[in-house]
Amino acid sequence: MIKQDGSQVGIMSPESALRMAYNAGLDLIMISPGAQPPVCRIADYGRYRFEQDKREKEAKKKQNIIEIKEVQLSCRIDTHDFETKVRHALRFLGEGNKVKVVLRFRGREMSHQQLGRDTIEKFREAVSEAGTVEKPPVLDGRLMTMIVAPVRDKDKATKAAGKDKSRDKDAKAPEKGSTDAAGASSAPAVSGDGAAGAAAEKPAADGK
Repeated sequence: MIKQDGSQVGIMSPESALRMAYNAGLDLIMISPGAQPPVCRIADYGRYRFEQDKREKEAKKKQNIIEIKEVQLSCRIDTHDFETKVRHALRFLGEGNKVKVVLRFRGREMSHQQLGRDTIEKFREAVSEAGTVEKPPVLDGRLMTMIVAPVRDKDKATKAAGKDKSRDKDAKAPEKGSTDAAGASSAPAVSGDGAAGAAAEKPAADGK
């Protein structure tokens, strides 16, 4: 038995508990019916329900509910439709949802399954900045499906770090044109010294 101020009274009979609640002008609420013995509390039932609903709403807000959105493709999808599907998938992934990519083979397209795989691979590359493949393409009857999950913050940071390293490496790499220019500029200096030496030796030979 718990009083309205939160203090514990201990075990008591239901009649005594009801009498105590009645005298306080409040309600007797059973908060743990499965406990042995059951736990009751004296409180205003209306306020108790309000606070309980408020806690449940706050808990739902903190929950990250992930939905699976579906995007349908075809082997003969045109460029405009393909780009539209990519934009939809990027929006879904940006909202934290997974994307199920479904490609349907129609008629004789089943004999050209590689076209479907190429289309799905192209789609995967188009959304690679925002999603990573959770389930690779699988053929089930006439449907080829792939699941793409949103990229986590840690994965985004890893990708960004990899790009930064690649840019730094390209910036530090010497340009071939500048190396050739340096070699070319030093070559005339050597040939010039050789020419001067030849010019100095020629009069000595003539004097002989």
